[in-house]
Amino acid sequence: MSVQPDQSAPPGHVLIIGAGTGGLCLAHALRRSGIDAVVYERDRSRTPGPRGSRVTIDPGGGRALRACLPPDLHDTFAAACARPPASLTVLTEQLSEVLRLPRHGGADAAHIVRQVDWMTLRQVLLTGVEDSVRFGKDFTRYEQHPDGTVTAFFEDGSAETGDVLVAADGTSSAVRRQYLPHARLDDSGLLCVTGKVPLTAENRGILPPPALDGESLIFTTKGYLCAVEAMEFNWDTDGAMKKGVDDGDAALLAAWPGLRYDDTRDYISWALAAAASRFPADLLATRGHGLLEVVLDRTSRWHPGLRTLFGLTDPATCSATGVRTSAAVPAWPSSNVTLLGDAIHTMAPGRSMGTNAALRDAARLSHALAAAREGHMTVVEAVHRYETRMAAHGFEAARRSRLRMGGGSLIHKPVVGPSALTGLRMGMRVVNRIPWAKRIISDFLCDRREFGSGD
Repeated sequence: MSVQPDQSAPPGHVLIIGAGTGGLCLAHALRRSGIDAVVYERDRSRTPGPRGSRVTIDPGGGRALRACLPPDLHDTFAAACARPPASLTVLTEQLSEVLRLPRHGGADAAHIVRQVDWMTLRQVLLTGVEDSVRFGKDFTRYEQHPDGTVTAFFEDGSAETGDVLVAADGTSSAVRRQYLPHARLDDSGLLCVTGKVPLTAENRGILPPPALDGESLIFTTKGYLCAVEAMEFNWDTDGAMKKGVDDGDAALLAAWPGLRYDDTRDYISWALAAAASRFPADLLATRGHGLLEVVLDRTSRWHPGLRTLFGLTDPATCSATGVRTSAAVPAWPSSNVTLLGDAIHTMAPGRSMGTNAALRDAARLSHALAAAREGHMTVVEAVHRYETRMAAHGFEAARRSRLRMGGGSLIHKPVVGPSALTGLRMGMRVVNRIPWAKRIISDFLCDRREFGSGD
């Protein structure tokens, strides 16, 4: 990447477009470095309604959060996460076990994988920077000026000027459309439907215990992949702390204002994915009950427990998405406009790779801008330093996620798919009988998984 000459002053004011995971994490990190930052979010409040479900924070994302957040807020984040999953289990659609990999847990923070609800994570990241977030601000365009500043314009007619503009506005980034209009998103050929079911004493008995002890993956001969996981938190349906919660965690959560805005309660999360050819052509335009009908129609021969689970889903929590990933963008000249997370390298959703990449981007960018503030480099040099690492690791991770999750995978093929799945299941069943092999795979997949971190 070539660097354009820049004579601007150190970054005193940063404009962040988008109050997603990466944007809010960046706001915290910049504040801790003494750099003023304001986040502009098109949602009109901090509780935009049902959206998203569980998020997996891998070791790299966890280190980024620890580096960016104040220590007490990071501790609150840890207390707000769901209970650690006990296992990763692969099942058939009749809930027959193919492979069960126990998680070893442990106190090694470098290898901890956490599960958190999207809304809970949002409320954690809003805590402490509420005064720096402007809701109801729908970004339209920006202008760069000769004096090294940049102005962001919004749909309501307002405008704000700063030293750096950061696009953290997700896959459909308006900033990216203006700044890198040639950037391309590739359709993976995979569609996904997700939903949530309240986890009650009655609903807990729908599936056998192993299916709810951790993450469960279901591969079928028709090329469908289903993921199921129970998310259990430290608070009950009334928001009060459950019995047996650690006193320190209970105190942190009691003092956390975000719990007043977070209506997340224990639930079972599920996702059904397959090649687009397996779904109706209008799936992405379908909502609520219509999506549940599609899922029930395509799982008519599945285990009754899974069918009951789908039928109990709150239609308001259902959504359908097409899996898209970013193509690598050739090097561009760095400036006082930059991008992070899905705004520049959208990834397939498995393992929450995009979320973790956004957190790492936030940590890297804040570190570079802090160096510029201290006079070690100019703003553009700092952005260039960040973009060099971000592009190298982000686009490679996006490419790998496309290969791993794409609808072109063998198991999604109409002819060879069943044979490929049969071979995969046979291999997994063999591993399931060999304790040492299970331990090796468990270490790799369950306890140390970190996708494309580059750290």
